Amino acid sequence: MSRSVQNIFDQFRQELDDQNDRRERLIKASRDITNLSKKVIFLLHRIMNEDAQDIQKHSKYAHECGIEKLFEVQKIYATIKVEIQGDLFWRHHRSVSPGLQEYIEALSFAHYLGHGTLVTFTQVQSTLSDNNGVPYFPLPKEDYLLGLSDLTGELMRFAISGIARKGGRIRALQVCNFVRECKSNFDRFTPYVRELRKKQFVTNQSLEKIENAVYAIVVRSSEYDLPPEMLDDIISRSIPSFTSGSGKVKSSRDVGSDDGHDDDY
Repeated sequence: MSRSVQNIFDQFRQELDDQNDRRERLIKASRDITNLSKKVIFLLHRIMNEDAQDIQKHSKYAHECGIEKLFEVQKIYATIKVEIQGDLFWRHHRSVSPGLQEYIEALSFAHYLGHGTLVTFTQVQSTLSDNNGVPYFPLPKEDYLLGLSDLTGELMRFAISGIARKGGRIRALQVCNFVRECKSNFDRFTPYVRELRKKQFVTNQSLEKIENAVYAIVVRSSEYDLPPEMLDDIISRSIPSFTSGSGKVKSSRDVGSDDGHDDDY
C-alpha cells in the first residue's frame, strides 16, 4: 500500500517538474519574441524617418521589411507549438501573453504602413498557423485587442517624428483620425477585457499629443502665407512641446529594451 502511494506521488512530482520546465521554456520564448518584436518596431520607425521622394513607396518598403523580420518571430511560435497544444495553451497563457501582444503590436504597425488599415483578427491568426492553415494555438481576443491598443503609442511617435518632413503634415492628420477611431471602437470593449481600460488611458494621452500637433499645423498654416519649407521649419520647432512627458506614455513593453541590442536590425 505504501509503495503504491509513493508511486502516485512520484508521478505527481514528475508532472509538476514537467509543467515548471515547460513554463520556463515558454517564458524564455516569450522574452525572445518580445525583443525581436521591439526591434522590428525600431526598424520601422528608422525606415520611416529617412527622407524619401515617394512616401507611399517608402511606406510599402517599410511594411515589407517589417513582415520579413517578423518571420523570425513566427518561427519561434512554430517551435513551441508542441508545448501549448490543447489545454496547455490556456494553462500557460500568462507566460506567452506578453510576447504575443508585442508581436501583434509590431505586426499591426507594419500592416498600417503597408495598407493604412488595422490588421484583422483573422490576418493575425493566419500568421500564427502552419503551411496547411492549422493554427499553432487559438489567438485570444483579449491579446489581440491589447496588442492593437499598444499600436496607438507607436502611431503617435510615427506621426510626430516625421511631421516636419515631406508629407508629414498630411500623414499626421491621417494618423490622428485613425487613432481617434481606434480609441472610440476600443472603448466599448473596456468592460470585458482586463487591462484594456489602463491601455485606453495611454491611448487617450497619445491621441492628445497627435491632436495638439495637428492643431499647430492648422493654426500655423492659417496664420502664415509661407512656402511649405518654412512652414515645416516653424512646425518642427513646436514638436518638443508635444513629445515632452513621453515617459508617461511608455508601457512596460514599450520601445527601449535593456538587452543592449536594439540596433541589431
